[in-house]
Amino acid sequence: MTQLFTNLRLIDPEAGTVTEGALVLSQGRITEILRQPPASTDSFAPEDIVDCGGKYLAPGIIDIGVKVCEPGERHKESYRSAGMAAAAGGVTTMVTRPDTDPAIDSPEVLEFVTRRANEVAPVHVVPMAALTKGRAGREMTEIGFLMDAGAAAFTDCDRVVTDTKVFSRALSYARSLGALVIAHPQEPILSQGAAATSGKFASLRGLPAVSPMAERMGLDRDIALIEMTGAKYHADQITTARALPALARAKANGLDITAGVGIHHLTLNALDVADYRTFFKLKPPLRDEEDRVAVAEAVASGLIDIICSMHTPQDEESKRLPFEEAASGAVGLETLLPAAMRLVHADVMDLPTLWRALSLNPAKRLGLPGGRIAVGAPADLVLFDPNAPFVMDRATLRSKSRNTPFDGMRMQGKVLATFVAGNCVYKAN
Repeated sequence: MTQLFTNLRLIDPEAGTVTEGALVLSQGRITEILRQPPASTDSFAPEDIVDCGGKYLAPGIIDIGVKVCEPGERHKESYRSAGMAAAAGGVTTMVTRPDTDPAIDSPEVLEFVTRRANEVAPVHVVPMAALTKGRAGREMTEIGFLMDAGAAAFTDCDRVVTDTKVFSRALSYARSLGALVIAHPQEPILSQGAAATSGKFASLRGLPAVSPMAERMGLDRDIALIEMTGAKYHADQITTARALPALARAKANGLDITAGVGIHHLTLNALDVADYRTFFKLKPPLRDEEDRVAVAEAVASGLIDIICSMHTPQDEESKRLPFEEAASGAVGLETLLPAAMRLVHADVMDLPTLWRALSLNPAKRLGLPGGRIAVGAPADLVLFDPNAPFVMDRATLRSKSRNTPFDGMRMQGKVLATFVAGNCVYKAN
């Protein structure tokens, strides 16, 4: 089947351009990029012509760090519900975390989740595996076997491997296999039990807090180990201004390091917690406005490479608790695009720069084929209107858990349709 997408504005994150034109798709791939609409559409069946109405078409979002609670906690999120939420949010590839119960630390569990995801999810699912057995930080997993079974990267998610010898061995082993290690840069003792970032707000609210320096200390340790082992490393979330100079130095020194940030840390700050609103309780905690601005500018300059949703479903029972006791995390698959539009509307960055962080860079880092508008690239696309206003209502979310901090907020940016391998998997009403 050959399809024609016409009357569109095409976002090319590689070239850094937005151009008007048309696209021809065939067998799930982009076969032609036209700068002008074709003179005749007679060769296309009417149902194969998609009029995009002058809206923006971009590569589908590749979201690193999605938590799907299968196996173990399907009542919070399943591959089916996460896949539906991803499609509605313009996410065409979910890169899933191994912090399940049990953890994805053996080829058998990895094969189970891969099979389950392929059966029910309408979008691509790329699983990651645990770096250490049971994410306990004591013994590394069989990285080679897990790579053969399809693991895209290795991470213990929000748990820090405190045993430096175990971590350095895992990094050395990963390097010999060309595997990517994703870590959570935090000094674990300092940040233990913290529910907020230290400062005036946390003091007034009486919340246990952690200094932003904990992130810098964790990152400094990891950088030293990368320098020692030469491994491929990705910091899952850089959320403080203090950590940015260390990251810049590591990149300047030629280390194979990239960094990401969750959308909530780019668009919200510590004051949003207000009167102990647990939907705003995240890990790491929300930072001061100065940190948020510095991190957003780091994404715009390319110092921070990737934006992700850090989708962490939590049910009502684990959120409707006193702030200290409540579970950390927020869902983000459906709110990622409209929340990211805030950065564009605030003139922090333009659309191609944003898409470089949402799609192109994650694809490059994980060696995935998507993230590009090019002949031969997969036809994983999102059609959206960056200016469409709406009020976020969490009751409309497709996730099983609806712990979004954006509930009731005015937002701009609506996904109109999502295509995976040229097939429409979501269309807005």
